[in-house]
Amino acid sequence: MGLGQCACVRIRNLEHARINIAKTFHLSSLTPHTCPLIVRKRNPHKTSDPRRDTEEAVAGVRQIYAELKANPPERNCTLQTECCRFQITGQTPVLTKGEALTAAKAVRSAGRKELPKRDDGACPLLHPYTSRCMIYEGRPFGCRTHFCEAAGGPYSRREVSDWIRRLEEIDERLGGDGGRDITVAIRDALEDLK
Repeated sequence: MGLGQCACVRIRNLEHARINIAKTFHLSSLTPHTCPLIVRKRNPHKTSDPRRDTEEAVAGVRQIYAELKANPPERNCTLQTECCRFQITGQTPVLTKGEALTAAKAVRSAGRKELPKRDDGACPLLHPYTSRCMIYEGRPFGCRTHFCEAAGGPYSRREVSDWIRRLEEIDERLGGDGGRDITVAIRDALEDLK
């Protein structure tokens, strides 16, 4: 039964349902577009200064990344880049708006104005010759937590739930609508940074 079908409709307490669904399914697959129970509220604390909002969001995301780096759950990744080849894993990372803005700033810092186009199903940030991430220090949360089987599969939600919650809060403050495909999210963020 899909998320948007009758099981969701029967649940009366929407907040309780959202929490239970988020515990059951991978958080990044839940957006207002994929589940009618997920509703984004506009943040009354959002300022009228988009540049300041962006800088605060990027600083918040970088803080989360620094904490993850200082306390990494154990993984088996040895730069195999399997998870960067979406056609192999069948999974494409999704980014919150804060993550996308952080990645877009890293793309800009690398001297690029747009994402490279890839026809092979690999991440647009994976260098075609060196197989290294072109924005390694600015790579998204999903890339830092190595969801692919070669690295040991997805983390348990318990290990990363606080960081995910904080990324969601940043997304909400920015008026984002949940996780979006990495390519689309970064391309839109690059436009926002213009």
